[in-house]
Amino acid sequence: MKRYLSSLVAASVIFSVALVLAQQKPPLRYLQSIPLPDLKAGDFDHFAIDLAGNRLFSTAEENDAVEVFDIKANKLIHTIADLDAPHSLLYLPAAKQLWIVTGGAVKIFNSDTYAPIDTIKSLPGADSSVYDPAKHLLYVATGGEDAKMDYSLIAIIDTTTRKRVGDIKVDSGNIEAMVLEKNGPRLFANIRDKHSVGVIDREKKTVLATWPLAELQGNTPIALDEASHRLFLVGRKPAQFAVLDSDSGKIVATLPSAEMVDDMTFDPQSKRIYVACSGFTVVYQERDADHYEELGRVPTGFRAKTAFLVPQLKRFYVAAPRDKEKAAEVKIYEVL
Repeated sequence: MKRYLSSLVAASVIFSVALVLAQQKPPLRYLQSIPLPDLKAGDFDHFAIDLAGNRLFSTAEENDAVEVFDIKANKLIHTIADLDAPHSLLYLPAAKQLWIVTGGAVKIFNSDTYAPIDTIKSLPGADSSVYDPAKHLLYVATGGEDAKMDYSLIAIIDTTTRKRVGDIKVDSGNIEAMVLEKNGPRLFANIRDKHSVGVIDREKKTVLATWPLAELQGNTPIALDEASHRLFLVGRKPAQFAVLDSDSGKIVATLPSAEMVDDMTFDPQSKRIYVACSGFTVVYQERDADHYEELGRVPTGFRAKTAFLVPQLKRFYVAAPRDKEKAAEVKIYEVL
């Protein structure tokens, strides 16, 4: 009996140690970097992917360029220059077009030759964007403080005709990231200057509600788990991850995050949320609609606050700007 109990205790200890080690396993493993020695100091903004063509596009915002990478060979293959602060991207494979949202316009390029095709002008302060593939509409946040306007406009652009077909006026000086429903007409927008989330009807082009975020300020990235009716946000003051009921706006969970957040991705298959901050990417796990936990903080780099998840390849790409003598780079991680 004593031998049995001793074996049972030993097995229990081994199981507990294994469980702790499993819990300590990092969610991402660093693989390699693509150096960008020609870039000067300055932030990156957002990414886009050409999965079939093995290309990744990244906006080197303060270098006025979009960098194009071969993600099979993991090397830089092209630079689109002279873009005036590119912010967000849209890749349209069927049309063979790359849409680049710059500080005052949307510039359209042939994605095979990188030759310019068209420009949609009169978009002062253009920044973040989100695409509705079902209706071929691109929503671009414009106006606000950067355009010296006391309100913002979400410009609606038909990507088939390449024409601006409408605007949604928002009482805000700073709209950050946006996300839209696939099975409904709503668009959610971070109204950062008012520490709130705007709920917008895309069909009626009206603001339905504005949800306050309590003490959370600097709300920058946003993501949606439509199946669980949960909206994810991360603030800068304090550095906090928040989960909202996407039907009521009620905050259902909060967790600490890291400093200077800018980007976030939700993977509906693994139910993980990846939050890119300066110095770290913080990864959270959704256990159920109301319960979340931090899986780990993966070191990335100085102001490495924009990133891109490619779940099909189990890869996570992080843009790290130049830090004094250390060259800018795109860092590649394996999703574990």
